[in-house]
Amino acid sequence: MEILHVSAECYPVAKAGGLGDVVGALPKYLNDAGHIAKVVMPMYRTKFLYENKWEVVHKGSAYLGNTWFDYTIIKESNNKLGFDLYLVDINGLLDREKVYGYDDDTERFTCFQIAVVDWVSSWKHKPDIIHVHDHHTALIPFMLKYSYPYQQLAGIPTVLTIHNAQYQGWMDWEKSDYIPHWDGWKWGMLDWNNAINPLAAGIRAAWKVTTVSWSYLHELRQESNGLESLFEYEKGKCVGILNGIDTVVWDPEKDSYLKDHFSIETMAAGKRTNKEALCEEFGLNPDKPLFVFIGRLVGEKAADLLPRAIGDSLYFMDQRMNFLVLGSGEPHVEAELADMRSYWMGYYNSRIGYNEQLSHKMYAGADFLLMPSRVEPCGLNQMYSMRYGTVPLVRRTGGLRDTVLDIGEPGGYGICFNQASVGDITHAVYRAVELYDDQLKFDSVRRKLMSLDFSWDRSAQQYIDVYNSLLS
Repeated sequence: MEILHVSAECYPVAKAGGLGDVVGALPKYLNDAGHIAKVVMPMYRTKFLYENKWEVVHKGSAYLGNTWFDYTIIKESNNKLGFDLYLVDINGLLDREKVYGYDDDTERFTCFQIAVVDWVSSWKHKPDIIHVHDHHTALIPFMLKYSYPYQQLAGIPTVLTIHNAQYQGWMDWEKSDYIPHWDGWKWGMLDWNNAINPLAAGIRAAWKVTTVSWSYLHELRQESNGLESLFEYEKGKCVGILNGIDTVVWDPEKDSYLKDHFSIETMAAGKRTNKEALCEEFGLNPDKPLFVFIGRLVGEKAADLLPRAIGDSLYFMDQRMNFLVLGSGEPHVEAELADMRSYWMGYYNSRIGYNEQLSHKMYAGADFLLMPSRVEPCGLNQMYSMRYGTVPLVRRTGGLRDTVLDIGEPGGYGICFNQASVGDITHAVYRAVELYDDQLKFDSVRRKLMSLDFSWDRSAQQYIDVYNSLLS
């Protein structure tokens, strides 16, 4: 079958979070399983754009309300990612360096969706499935069903995957004419609390809705930023499918970013070499357990708790450990973490911003990964860390609950806690230091981590099963 993925992100073209990693990996695994998976996304001005060859495959025009816009579809020429990649160029809207964060994001992503639907309507054949991701593309199922210019596409099954339901893309009703001429009797499909809610519209209009872990699907019926009753009502067409990770990109035996490659058999020596290189770079002591945080410095990740949790751990446990933070986000959190460098010099350091190479080096060189998230639909960082033999410290929420089993339970391999609080984080750090001090048990846990399979193979098959259920 042929599946067209529509997304705002795709690694390594443009990535702001886990969405990019998923869309950069799942199509490749679908192709490996014998299907034809393609990706279409906006043409941001990124390094990937300028370093690769492209060919123009379509030019078209459409309306956004009363505004006429032109768009161009280009295709990456060499199948570099393992699947066909298409970019949508709309001059003045999508030709930006950043993925999100502009005042006209509503117009940008609405135009992008209209261009995709308009382009697909010109195909001589039709894809078997259109798979959209998050609110930036969630109006497409509605357009296919209820926009008069595209009624010939209404029979194409659509799947909406929700990577993060906190962001829903709200629009004022005065912008309803942005959507190509649609059946006014269906206004209720768009409305949520007197505004147009693209994510809600996608949940209603898509043939199937998936979330990126089983626990997150359950949690959305309790807490989903106002959509709780909708998830409860539509639960019959919702399914949780745990994300996987790209085990080719994330492979400690071949990772080009690492100082020393290692396998399960050479784990202890390999991680030590990478840890020494990392600690030398950041002025830390490699003989102490190293805790790292990698991610966005925002409330969802409980990053606001990090300064006090790190300070309390160092103060009350006599500096028995080191901490290293990599990320960017809320300015006041960035400032607090930066200010801590001078006070805890030699025990703590941070790099504000994001660096793909450094993240690989941290997964390989760290002993423990902190993930105290308040919200974590799936989480990929804990899977990356386990692939590299780094023990995750996670709050029991969303995909963290589904992927990490506490060492206090039979067969456990991580450290889990219940609340996003300073007290729970510091207690988890204390347990981790105790584990580190028992080197035989610590090495056994790390070998267990590296033996776990979080590849996309099983998850890709579950998506294939969903697609087949719609086609049948």
